[in-house]
Parts: sequence; structure tokens; C-alpha cells
Amino acid sequence: MAEQFRIVSEDDPPPTPTKADPLSQIGIQTLMLGLSALSQRTLAALSRLFALITVVSAFVLWWAVMPNPTVLQLVGLGMFGVFVLAINVIVRRE
Repeated sequence: MAEQFRIVSEDDPPPTPTKADPLSQIGIQTLMLGLSALSQRTLAALSRLFALITVVSAFVLWWAVMPNPTVLQLVGLGMFGVFVLAINVIVRRE
């Protein structure tokens, strides 16, 4: 059951912080180092994901047009391909 209300006097000293075990401090630092490396790799993978999405979208459009292409569709696919290449070059340079 929950603790009942009690009066807390202002004269009581605040609880002193306990010192952590040095081994647990090393463990926490190792964990933080591992998590920072993992987050950096995740950000790098997400930047590569943009290129993959643009290439997959170009492929899907090409796949949809190929059964019965018209001249305008082929020109549009070519323009979209150039656009995707330009966007990927711009993203890679940053």
C-alpha cells in the first residue's frame, strides 16, 4: 500500500549521492561509445537510402512504361533519369 502523508522538516540534510562502482562507469562509457558509433552508421545508411529510393522509383517507372511505350513516355523517362542522376550527384557532394 502507498505510504501515508508525512511532514518533512527543512532541517533534514539532503541525501548524499552514492559513488558508482568504477566497473559500472567503464561499462556505461563503453555502451555510450557503442551507441554513438551505431548512430553514426545509421545516419550514413539513411543517406545511402535516398539514392536507393530514387533509383528504385526510376526502375518502377521504366517497368510500367515498357509494355507499350510512346515517344512522350520515353522522353519523360529519359528526363526523369537525368533528374535522378543530377539529384544523386548533388546529394553525394554535400
